[in-house]
Amino acid sequence: MSQNLIYLDNNATTKVDEKVVEAMLPYFSEEYGNPSSIYDLAHTANTAVRHSRETMKEFLGAKDAKEIIFTSCGSESANTAIKGVLELNRAKKHIITTKIEHPCVLNLYKDLENKSYRADYIGVDSNGDLDVQELLSKVDKDTALVSVMYANNETGAIFPVKEIAQKVKEINPETKVYVDAVQAAGKIPINVKETEIDFLGISAHKFHGPKGIGALYVKSGTMMAPLIIGGHQERGKRAGTENVPYIVGMAEAAKLAMEHLSDELTEVKRLRDMLEEGILSKIKNARLNSTAKNRVPNTTNIGFLYIEGELILLHLNDAGICASSGSACTSGSLEPSHVLRAMGVPFTALHGSIRFSLSRYTTENEVIQVIQELPHIIEKLAKISPFQKELGEILNNKC
Repeated sequence: MSQNLIYLDNNATTKVDEKVVEAMLPYFSEEYGNPSSIYDLAHTANTAVRHSRETMKEFLGAKDAKEIIFTSCGSESANTAIKGVLELNRAKKHIITTKIEHPCVLNLYKDLENKSYRADYIGVDSNGDLDVQELLSKVDKDTALVSVMYANNETGAIFPVKEIAQKVKEINPETKVYVDAVQAAGKIPINVKETEIDFLGISAHKFHGPKGIGALYVKSGTMMAPLIIGGHQERGKRAGTENVPYIVGMAEAAKLAMEHLSDELTEVKRLRDMLEEGILSKIKNARLNSTAKNRVPNTTNIGFLYIEGELILLHLNDAGICASSGSACTSGSLEPSHVLRAMGVPFTALHGSIRFSLSRYTTENEVIQVIQELPHIIEKLAKISPFQKELGEILNNKC
């Protein structure tokens, strides 16, 4: 890998912090015991898992460490919560989510519709802000579940999940609320004990932890059927031998994220704004796709009118710059982003939209380099665009 690589795709995955790797290593080769066994080697592993659960409790602002269930990723957390709720409430066939959820929720909902569930998909405005009143109007006595993401992975828009959960419960106290917080964890404070949220899922590799480990918050007293059936692990809510090294790694990443949270909210945001303003000022056919009032501090999504996004990404890659056109889970698709479509982003920008997502490792010099390099790429691609007339009007008229 080039030492000059500029990585601005942190919503896809993040660099694992060196301290996280150090914390994990002993549990691969020295402290390799099974936490469920009774000898001293196992006790060490069991203690590590217990301490990690306490750290995750603090990270998510839960009341009790027993509310934390370890999973393999955000997708498993979503499936565990959603299927776990519906399995115990088979008589209720109504479910609600938004049009801009991650595929792990949207595709699950589509599958549930094939199994006799009635699903409502709530829209967003041109900034990606959720129509909360529309969501609340759909809640009825048959609503088993509402699933709403905390922050959108493509635009960074933050949803008012605390308000939504509270008002949903006022309408139907039996309705459960699942929050996908994968893109919020480590970027903004989370405090579930101050909310009516029943379930909340995260994934470690989004906040400088390892891939293959996640967590699911399950509010005390909330019943759910396990997705994975087997042994007694995770108090019967998720069978399978605990992945001790990765659990330890996620907890260390969470601890570091809490230590760096103020930097995330200030310095990372400053660099994001600098990147955003630099691109918009230097490239005449650039438009900001979301100016949502509340966004996570590391994310911006910019459309380049009449330019093909995949070509932009290829040229950025040649320049040693990593970005994306949307969710990593749909990067192989030629279809435009479902998020941007739901926002009504004009066709002229839809296929040319790029997501830049920063981290605490992003430097000001890297941002400056992108601001310098990107205008040359767009200028080069504009010359081969089939929309020469339209681009000419923009480039000649825009101040």
